[in-house]
Amino acid sequence: MDSANIVVISGLLIGLVYGSVGLLSGFCLLSSLRGFWAEGDGRLVRSYALAIGVAVAMTQLLAAGGFVDIGKSIYLQPSFSVPVMFFGGLLFGYGMVLSNGCGSRALVLLGRGNLRSFVVVVVLAIFAQMTLKGLIAPSRIAMVGASQTTTTENSVPALLAGMGLSATAARMLAASIISAALIIFAFAHPAFRRSPGQIAAGLVIGLLVAAGWFATGYLGADDFNPVPVTSLTFIAPIADALQYVMLSTGSTLNFGIVTVFGVFAGSLATALLTGRFQLEGFQSPRHMLRSGGGAALMGAGGVMAFGCSIGQGLTGFSTLALASLIAFAGILVGTAAGLRGALRVRPLAAA
Repeated sequence: MDSANIVVISGLLIGLVYGSVGLLSGFCLLSSLRGFWAEGDGRLVRSYALAIGVAVAMTQLLAAGGFVDIGKSIYLQPSFSVPVMFFGGLLFGYGMVLSNGCGSRALVLLGRGNLRSFVVVVVLAIFAQMTLKGLIAPSRIAMVGASQTTTTENSVPALLAGMGLSATAARMLAASIISAALIIFAFAHPAFRRSPGQIAAGLVIGLLVAAGWFATGYLGADDFNPVPVTSLTFIAPIADALQYVMLSTGSTLNFGIVTVFGVFAGSLATALLTGRFQLEGFQSPRHMLRSGGGAALMGAGGVMAFGCSIGQGLTGFSTLALASLIAFAGILVGTAAGLRGALRVRPLAAA
């Protein structure tokens, strides 16, 4: 079996596990922050923090061991636009609140029978393609060109190495401090320690991020048929998956596309096996408009930010890239704006 097929099979398996775990645990950045900021329930945000901590530790170990060259990923490019990354994150975060979930969560809910998520997935895919290659692309490219920065110190380890540490020492120091802080934050919460399901979800999803890097960066390493070094992310892959469904004869399956299919299939299978499958729709045309508008913001913003709450919040974060930290900060600020303050997204009955 050639390396490309190994990567495709790995992506499908990773997606299946993510879809199942996502459905059973409710793993979602929006739910995490809503519970933490608005409802006083800190368990989900601890699960997310644990996933990031595990992803950082395992990804940096893979990089330090020479198994994966994460420097080839899109997150550690020497040139990036700080304003566009942050603004894209803002759009994505606010759109996530409007749509009541991110792209990966929409795939999970679609597998459970939530037809609202079908609209979110399709609109997100359309606006992502528009921003990548379509009507919005020239504006995005112009904004990036006018504001991009070029630096060799494009990650936290690179910053530490610039202070005199060796590359390996800088990597391990940064990874140890950041992953330990996140894991301690997670387990310092008594209710989280009593939630084995949330602990398992955080551990498994963090490991899935590392598994994605290993699949594309090690198992897929082939000088004659290279594949992009990447892991879990859902904006461009959802757009590519929709295009593949429509034009499969002119497209090739890749890690991202099969991950999208796997998440849906894993959620669907789990929902059917556990009796969670139930068809659901919109409450009103206004509800549909809000969800579609949020999906449009997520599609466009996610492309500008080079990722979503998973693509930057977990996968990008695991590289400790400065661009990813900036994009994730934008996502958090955008989500906060949607949950609190003057721009808060209010329930439809009171909107």
